[in-house]
Amino acid sequence: MLTVAHLVQPTNGGAARVVADLVRAQRLAGMRPVVLCPTGGTLAREAGAAGARVGLWLAERGPTGNLPWEVYCAGRALRRAAPDVVHLHGTKAGLAGRLALRGRLPTVFQPHAWSFESAGGVGAPLARRWERRAAAWTHGVLCASDQQRVAGERAGLTAPMSVVRTGVDPERLPAGDQVARRQSRAALAAVHGLPQRAPLVVCVGRLTPARGRDVLLRAWPRVRARVPEARLVVVGDGPERAALRRAAGPEVLFTGHTEDAAPWFVAADLVVSPTRAGGAGLAPLEAMAVGRPAVVTDVGGAGELLPPGQAAHCLVPPGEPAALARAIEALLVDAELRAALGRAARHHMRAAGSAERAAGECLAVYTALGCLPAKRARQRRGVG
Repeated sequence: MLTVAHLVQPTNGGAARVVADLVRAQRLAGMRPVVLCPTGGTLAREAGAAGARVGLWLAERGPTGNLPWEVYCAGRALRRAAPDVVHLHGTKAGLAGRLALRGRLPTVFQPHAWSFESAGGVGAPLARRWERRAAAWTHGVLCASDQQRVAGERAGLTAPMSVVRTGVDPERLPAGDQVARRQSRAALAAVHGLPQRAPLVVCVGRLTPARGRDVLLRAWPRVRARVPEARLVVVGDGPERAALRRAAGPEVLFTGHTEDAAPWFVAADLVVSPTRAGGAGLAPLEAMAVGRPAVVTDVGGAGELLPPGQAAHCLVPPGEPAALARAIEALLVDAELRAALGRAARHHMRAAGSAERAAGECLAVYTALGCLPAKRARQRRGVG
């Protein structure tokens, strides 16, 4: 049985949810996943419930002066896990894990978003230089899209790169039929005071500059001019919350952080992800799995995640409020088009966007790297 050690930070949000879905699918496929992560957040609990063994890795979410300690703790946790392959998720795990291992075990890095695209100022060239150096300790890189792979190649990364598109577990997400929509609307209206019949646009994720919520707020008055009864809900928390709240009108609801955004996807007419950099995140995929169309910006290969034919309605340039407003308006005023796109999105996610598919593609990468237990055992004995 193949043992896969996942080193992960952060433990909340989209990346953590992606890992939880992936290890559930790996467990069902006969692998032995081990998740090494800090305490707090939802990941340890969800990974344990999915059948993974969970171990502690002491690490902060952002850059700190504790990196040497985080590297030491990563090395210790990985030695205890005794894996056949190490799968690093995100910038911090990619940094600490590769410094700890330095190529001594088969190492796969999944950036989720390139650090050199998310960093600003002097941070971007420093991140590119690190990624080039770390390529010597990286046996494989898993990119979420062809666009992300090309960005890595243009940055000068020489590690072998494969495209494994993000998958979600459709079984944990309800089908958003009309009955479910009415029930979810009623429950959320009782808590948040939303009109039950108003056209509802939902945006889920961290409130940071890269996520482009300010672009959505600049687009929103144009939407309201065309659809005056429309309401916008911003789900999530982050450093920009206060500034965004000051810029928003009274018809915009800020809910703060939630552990489960599925009720909002079910209640929504439309989900929007106006990201500036990185990728669209997990929210559009979860929304589509529920059966809601998702408007995304053309960054990080987000358009590759849409069902065939939906880019004409759902893909807009980043940082352009007018284009974003036009896409939202067009879908809010056309209920039949929304319903058709939602049905196609749910079918697409079940057929091609599942975590089971992602787990199979990861296994193919592990196998190509020679990570099967029998071969690893021979290598440890100095054979093969």
